[in-house]
Formats: sequence, structure tokens, C-alpha cells
Amino acid sequence: MIICGFVLFGKVAPVDREVEVCLCRMDLCVTIKGVSFILQTGLGILGNLLVLLAYAHIVYCERRLQPVDMILFHLAFANMMVLLTRGVPQTITDFQLHNLLDDVGCKIVIYSYRIVRALSICITCLLSVFQSLTIAPATSRWANLKTRLPKLILPSFGFLWLLNMAVCISAPVFSVAPRNGTIPKFTLNLGFCHVNFPDQLSYVINGIAITGRDFIFVGLMVLASGYILLVLHRHSKQMKGIRRSDRHQSSTLENRAAKTVITLVILYVVFFGIDNIIWIYMLTVSSVPPVISDMRVFFSSCYASLSPFFIISSNKKIKRRMSCASEEPEQQSPASEVSHVKL
Repeated sequence: MIICGFVLFGKVAPVDREVEVCLCRMDLCVTIKGVSFILQTGLGILGNLLVLLAYAHIVYCERRLQPVDMILFHLAFANMMVLLTRGVPQTITDFQLHNLLDDVGCKIVIYSYRIVRALSICITCLLSVFQSLTIAPATSRWANLKTRLPKLILPSFGFLWLLNMAVCISAPVFSVAPRNGTIPKFTLNLGFCHVNFPDQLSYVINGIAITGRDFIFVGLMVLASGYILLVLHRHSKQMKGIRRSDRHQSSTLENRAAKTVITLVILYVVFFGIDNIIWIYMLTVSSVPPVISDMRVFFSSCYASLSPFFIISSNKKIKRRMSCASEEPEQQSPASEVSHVKL
């Protein structure tokens, strides 16, 4: 830890005092930034790992997963990989540990991060579309598609993987390990790696492709979520003629589903909206300040860190698995005490 305002030969040197104050501020900023990324990354990885383990236990016991559970499992995996490929290197770099990766390592890590980040938004969009088609009336134009939905989940995963691998192909081409000296223009400085674009045209085209893809899937998600709210609103009107007790139970379920949809929309609009606003700004400048890059990393990782806890709190299956896991040791302890007494 840096100690501010040291004494040199019994007197405080004014120049050295200014240097030490500056270093103290830098050290405090680095510490705050590093701790923030540690908390975000650590809690996010833990939450997504709990979701994955809960679904693994469901597969082990029931030998199958429902379509919506398959989507949530894939979403948790993508979010955990986002934090591992971006949050962990970023945290290590913030604590001034450089030269982590060589050129090949940067290409692998950056390419993997771009793919799983894109999968996170695409799979959330898939979840919203799947739920909207599931609750659609049987007499609607989507009736034929509803019966085929379960069989389309795995092909949809394959299509999204191939799509994002193609869109993100520039990442391994232009990613290199940091070099000593001045950072060239049109370079994304990620701290642990650089993405060096040869000219402004390739820099802008890459940004437009990524931003356009994100806005398309966010738009589809918002439309699907809006349709869900519309169906729930129509259903609540139909429930007015039913008994009060049944209507109360139905309205409770409807409100819970509506809150789930609204929370998903808010998470995406806030975090991915801020992420893309910063990304658009980065496209307009030739040299991106490190603080802007750090802000984009933090906000783009917020969804990956918060979504697992939202899934845990709103998913009864996962809650049940976790409650059973926490109750098992308590149920086994009396038996172990009895066996101990017998011995």
C-alpha cells in the first residue's frame, strides 16, 4: 500500500508530495475497480454454477429436461463463460498483472468471449420467443408451430452457435497480445489483449455488424415480451367472470409471469443498452480511453452476473433442488448421532 506524503530528510518535498498524492489516487482507483470486478465475477460465476448444478441434478434424477429448462441451462452456461473469458482476465489485469496471454491465447480468449456474449443475448431472445409462442392461444396462427417447438430447440442452439461464430470471425484475426509502445489507432485496448483493426473501415464495419446483431435480437425479445403481456392482459379480462378465489389464484400467477417478463426486459434494456451506447461511442473515436473500455466491460457483464440469481428466485424447480440439498444434511445428522451413540 502506498503511503501518501512521506518525509524526505525531515522535510516534505512539495514535488514528491504531489507525486505521492497522485499515486495514492491511482492506487485507490485500481483497488476499487479490481474489487468491483472481483465481486461481479465471483458472484456471477457462483450463481451460474449453482444453476448448472441444479439442472444437472434434475437430469440425473429425471433423465430429461423440459425445453424451457434446456434454454435456461444453456443461458447459464453462456453467462458463466462470459465471466470466465472476460471478467477473470479483466480482474487480473486491474491488479497490474500484465503479459497474461500471448497472441494465440488472446485470439482464443477474445473469440470465445465474443461468441458466448452473443449467445447470452440470443438465448435470452430465444427464451422470450419460446414463452410467447407457448402461451399463444391454440386458435392463433402459431398453433402449428407450437406443436413443433420442443423439436426446434436443439437446432436453434446449433444455428445460434454457427451464426455468432461467423459474425465474430474478426476477433481471432485482429487480436494480439499487448505490445510495448504507443497503441495504434483503431485499436480496442482490453488491457490483457488488443484488437488491432488495420483501418477505420474495418473498425466501423465490425462495430456495425455486432451492434446490428444485438439490436435485432433485443428488438425480437422486446416484441415477444410485449406479446406475452398482451396475452396475459386479455386473459385477465376473461377471468373476471370466474369465482373470486379462482380469479385470485389466476391473477397471482399472471402477475408473477408479468413480473418475470418485465424484469427480463429491464435487465436487457438497461445493461445491453448502456453497453451498446458506449460501443457506438467507441466507434466514433480512434483511441478509446481505458476508463471507457472498463465501463463497457462492467456493464456488459452485469447481466451475466445478475441473471442467475433472477433464475434461481423465479424458478421453482431450482428452488426445490436447492432446498432439498440444504435439508439433506439436517435430516442425516440425527441418524449419524444415533449411530455414534450405538458405537
